[in-house]
Amino acid sequence: MSDILAPTLGESVSEATVARWTKKPGEAVKKDEVLVELETDKVSLEVSAPSDGVLGEIAAAEGDTVVAGQKLGDVVENGAAKPASKGAAKPAAAPAPAAPAAAAPAAPAPTGGAVDVKTPTMGESVSEGTIATWSKKVGDPVAKDEVLVEIETDKVAVEVSSPVDGTLSEILVENGGSVKPGQVIARVSGGAGVAAAPQAPAAPSAAAPKAAAPAAMPLSPSVQRIAAETGIDTSGIAGTGKDGRVTKGDALAAVDARASAPPPAATAPVAPSAPRPPQEREERVKMTRLRQTIAKRLKDAQNTAAMLTTFNEVDMTNVMALRNQYKDIFEKKHGVKLGFMSFFTRACIAALKEVPDVNAEIDGGDIIYKNHYDIGVAVGTDKGLVVPVVRDADAMSLAEIEKAIGALGKKARDGKLAIEDMQGGTFTITNGGVYGSLMSTPILNAPQSGVLGMHNIVQRPMAVNGQVLIRPMMYLALSYDHRVVDGKGAVTFLVSVKNAIEDPQRLLLDL
Repeated sequence: MSDILAPTLGESVSEATVARWTKKPGEAVKKDEVLVELETDKVSLEVSAPSDGVLGEIAAAEGDTVVAGQKLGDVVENGAAKPASKGAAKPAAAPAPAAPAAAAPAAPAPTGGAVDVKTPTMGESVSEGTIATWSKKVGDPVAKDEVLVEIETDKVAVEVSSPVDGTLSEILVENGGSVKPGQVIARVSGGAGVAAAPQAPAAPSAAAPKAAAPAAMPLSPSVQRIAAETGIDTSGIAGTGKDGRVTKGDALAAVDARASAPPPAATAPVAPSAPRPPQEREERVKMTRLRQTIAKRLKDAQNTAAMLTTFNEVDMTNVMALRNQYKDIFEKKHGVKLGFMSFFTRACIAALKEVPDVNAEIDGGDIIYKNHYDIGVAVGTDKGLVVPVVRDADAMSLAEIEKAIGALGKKARDGKLAIEDMQGGTFTITNGGVYGSLMSTPILNAPQSGVLGMHNIVQRPMAVNGQVLIRPMMYLALSYDHRVVDGKGAVTFLVSVKNAIEDPQRLLLDL
């Protein structure tokens, strides 16, 4: 017998909720086959079978809260678990005669008149969430594991599914309401949703799977919201989620693909034929949890740190020439484009080694100097700014840095970042230049002591060796915590970054 144990949940996550068992006691399982899904405040975790055999006892039922290392169940290697006899007797009797098939749906009825739908555990640092969108109305039939509602926390949206087949009989918390972990937010009654199921087998058996397919793949509230806001047709999207379900990332990719496609010539005259009533002068929209948290954290950083910004400008001529010379060879060899972020990351690491105060943070009455270089890269998403972290960037090549930044950026835009992807950064780089920013004063990402702001590259006349030449120039801004970093150190840091970018060979020679 092998125990099924809850895995490590992450640096700041102490518990998880059992979301769904994919097998029932007595069913055969294979090693590494997914048996149970756990939900934390940020991500879902899959727990696999430790060995071949039969699923024996389930120690943590769906909805239970578990901690890392806790026993969830066990697998019996010899395949002779007691629950198997119960599970085997019912399926054997149902398919034999035609009449008992109609009686089979009656099995879910004994589960009770109504089953509570509860808010899942959302992590030790998240005490409440907000009901964003109910995808079903009272009286609608629902299937087990079908998404009923989306709950927004300060970081991500959590989808809550139906625990059983049946009918949504009661909604206890409407859209916009605040909920706490474990709170009952709705109830599902058995009956209406199950009664319709036996009618499908009356048609030819080949038609049954086709009829069941759309019902088994409902759209999540986040996908429905994207479709409503953008008008994208979700029926033509190939889903990459479980059982072919369309995920939020699939919907966003479809929106991007539509935006990049050239508009057909025939669409021009259509625009005038869409008169709309005048919009209201004002619209009040409740802030999302993520936006509220961003606002609170940034204001706390502003109130706590002695924040100051110093500026410099950098001539991008040499690094642009180097990039243009090798970008095609670089992409062909490494499978990733050569951008400027990898150069600036390497330049910042060299400057952090020269001025370690910028890589430090205050903890009470102590200053903690970091001897590792985990660089946060700010990424804009449809829900707000997030800062995933490139770990041990000092040990990476330019290609590895570009790949890491690209992968984290994609996860951020698809809404698939895990909490550990955004924790533990020692310094942050933000590039407002991609939006056209000429100059800004970036705000600190607490508890870090420094953040570098990159800006737009502009052709400007510069005096070079007594001549006026047109050069591609970029303004750089370093915001720093003056409690830790003195002005001399801040200026030294920024000049070091400037020198490395203007003479990129210095990065290769570690100068």
